[in-house]
This record gives sequence, structure tokens and C-alpha cells, in this order.
Amino acid sequence: MKKHSLFDVCNTLFAVLLVLIVLYPLIYILSSSVSDPVRVASGEVVLFPKGFTLLGYRRVFEDSSILTGYANTIFYTVVGTLINMVVTVPAAYALTRPGLPGNRIITMIFMITMYFSGGMIPTFLLVRSLKLYDTRAVLLILGAFNTYNCIICRSFFASMPKELEDAALIDGCSPIKTFLKIVLPLSKALLGVMVLYFAVAHWNSYFNSMIYQVDPGKQPLQLVLRKILILERTSADMLGGSEDYSAERYQVAQLIKYAVIVVSSAPLLVVYPFLQKYFEKGVMIGSVKG
Repeated sequence: MKKHSLFDVCNTLFAVLLVLIVLYPLIYILSSSVSDPVRVASGEVVLFPKGFTLLGYRRVFEDSSILTGYANTIFYTVVGTLINMVVTVPAAYALTRPGLPGNRIITMIFMITMYFSGGMIPTFLLVRSLKLYDTRAVLLILGAFNTYNCIICRSFFASMPKELEDAALIDGCSPIKTFLKIVLPLSKALLGVMVLYFAVAHWNSYFNSMIYQVDPGKQPLQLVLRKILILERTSADMLGGSEDYSAERYQVAQLIKYAVIVVSSAPLLVVYPFLQKYFEKGVMIGSVKG
């Protein structure tokens, strides 16, 4: 029988504790979203649902703009992630080429944008002058290039064996063909992590839409859910009525809050397991140099 050291036991207990810390908020939110709003507001829900109800989800999906918001968010996430990858990954690879003129200067300019920006008002004026205001393209173009992710990709490409590319060049491959046929197939872990990073950022994004979009038919899911949540929270005060009525509306608003969290997070929780293997391989990308 294999003996376990004290370190193994402590390490296992610590890992279990971390899992419980991560799982509890997810279980609590899911349980609260299907529980009786009165029992949720009174604090009776600790782990499992109390008094099953789908009132919160019914109130959320009563708004017809939910499906439109879902479609918009899926579009922005898929197309935006594709644009991010097309812009960021080749730029990172180019920065690792020793023959690139002004390599260090370009990298320095990129890094400056991580700490300084033009500000909201100049950016707004630029968007207006480019005729991007209240368009779908504004959410795809703004932030198309991410300096931090570019640095991660650059570190990964710089750590790849140079002999592979030299052999490809000797066999007649051009730099572009070497990148497409040799480098990218060996970078699946990197690409998986970048897709996850970009997709999560697009899925959770709402601020740019709030600033640059007016048409509700173009707004993403997060902004639609935000509006529903704000309306439910303020409806009791706006409509007036007795204290009991206001308390009931507040309880329903709390229930809707948890339902909104589940509705907005569920798609990513479903997709994540399919990208987990790449994330596990690529989470330490660029941190170790051989």
C-alpha cells in the first residue's frame, strides 16, 4: 500500500478547499435563481434551493430583446475574436523576426499604449469622425489589437526552436508559409488560450456599446440584461404603492439579479470544458525560457 506524506495530504486538502471556494458561489447563485424570492431575501438559501420557482427566468425572457442581445453577443464574440486573432497573432510573430526594421521601437510603442491612452472624449470624437458611431463595426474595431496578449504570443514564438524555421526556409518556404504551415500548427495551446481570453472579453463587454451605440437592435446581451436589472430595481419606487408591494418588488428584483447572472454566464461555462485542455497547456506560455 502506498504511503502518503504529510505534504500530499495537506496539498490534497488545500486543493479540495480551493474547489469548494470556487464551486460554492456558483451553486449559491444557481440555487438562488430558482428559489422563492421571499426565502432568498430572508437569507434562508445557503446551498440548495428553497421553494422552486422559475419566476426570475420568466421575467428575464419576457423581454423580447433578450434573443436579439444573445444574437448580437454571439456575433461580436465570434467575429471579434477572429479579428483579434488575425491582428494580434501575426503581429506577435513578426516582432520575433530579427530582420524586422525598428523591432524594438515598434514593441516600445505598443507597450506605451498599455499605460497611456487618448482618453474617452478623443476616442469618441475619432469614432464619430470615422462614421463608426452607432454601428456594429465599432465594437469589433475598438480593441482589435491587444498589447498584453501580443506580448504573450511574442514570448511563445520567441521560445520556439529556430532550427524549425531555418529548415522550412531551406526547403523553400516563404516566411508567410512558414508561419502558416509550421508555426501555427505547433501553437495550438497558445491559440486556444488566446481564443479563450478574447472570447471572454467580448462576451462580458458592455461599456463600449453603452458609449458608442444607440440602436437597441445592435446592443449586446450584457447591456440588455443590465437594463432589465436596473428597471426591476427602480420600478417599485417609480410605481409607488405600499411598503409590502415595494418589498415584494425588491425581492423579485433580487431573484432576477441571480437569473441574469446565470443567463449571461451559462454559455461560457458550457464552452469552457472544450477549451480547457488548451488552457491547461498554455497557461504558463512565455513564462519559462529554455
